[in-house]
Amino acid sequence: MKKTPIEPEASADWRAAIARFDDDLRRRGAAEKTRSAYAADLRQFAAWASWQQVEPASVTHRLLRRYAAALSERRSAPATVARKVAALRTFFETLRQHGELRHNPADLLAAPKRAKDLPRVLAPEEISGLLDRIPASTPLELRDRALFETAYSSGLRAEELVNLDLASVDFDAEELRVEGKGGKTRFVPAGEPASRALARYLERARGVLVQDRGETALFVSKSGRRLSTSDVRRRLSKWARHATVQGGVHPHALRHSFATHLLEGGADLRSIQELLGHASVSTTQIYTRVESARLKGAYARSHPRA
Repeated sequence: MKKTPIEPEASADWRAAIARFDDDLRRRGAAEKTRSAYAADLRQFAAWASWQQVEPASVTHRLLRRYAAALSERRSAPATVARKVAALRTFFETLRQHGELRHNPADLLAAPKRAKDLPRVLAPEEISGLLDRIPASTPLELRDRALFETAYSSGLRAEELVNLDLASVDFDAEELRVEGKGGKTRFVPAGEPASRALARYLERARGVLVQDRGETALFVSKSGRRLSTSDVRRRLSKWARHATVQGGVHPHALRHSFATHLLEGGADLRSIQELLGHASVSTTQIYTRVESARLKGAYARSHPRA
């Protein structure tokens, strides 16, 4: 197969098709990051296909197989190839639904199997050690204690945390109104430690940090603006080091720990799915593998004939 130029350009037909697909994703409420990722993967394929002189309506299953093979030859990681294949499958299915294609050429396109790493899960005592070691003497410390108590108590994604507004908290009902992926709203409980930490933060810290009284964000920076997800990662890393948690801690580890601890405590998978805001229970089933791995470890350590 001939080598593709370093910076090929997609044809006008490809650019128009990708733009229509992006419009469709926007109408369906897809997140900005999702749309951006799809666009990047599709532009890469469009450039490759244009160099092959193939327009969207002429793409075949065989051509897609050649493209997947070319990605593998370039030593793209299996997870990367799988993501690009998924983008193509969604793109061509959308074209089919809009009557631009008779069938989806990517329907039976096989993606390389990705290694399914189990998520990092902190033990309950590690969570307690981390949260309890965040002091409550300065406005930023009060904010961080409330931030991470909430993250673990309600199993929120970092993006969901920073998108919380003052109106998202219902202290009477002890719950939060969360705007999840795809603009879907869900209500999740907030435990007593999180509710107490939030109340202290609102009473003693947020007013000190906020300069613009019209700011609606629940969690704000030292300059009074809404926190970013990078702020959350940076502050959690700081407190994890302070608590000497081994291996570093990412905000998603708190979410994984939330789900795993619920499962260990007897919660059913459907309830955990709803709390996490997963569209499909199959996404939530990763936590059954976490629990299975934990039980196998306990078996191997404890059974005399393991």
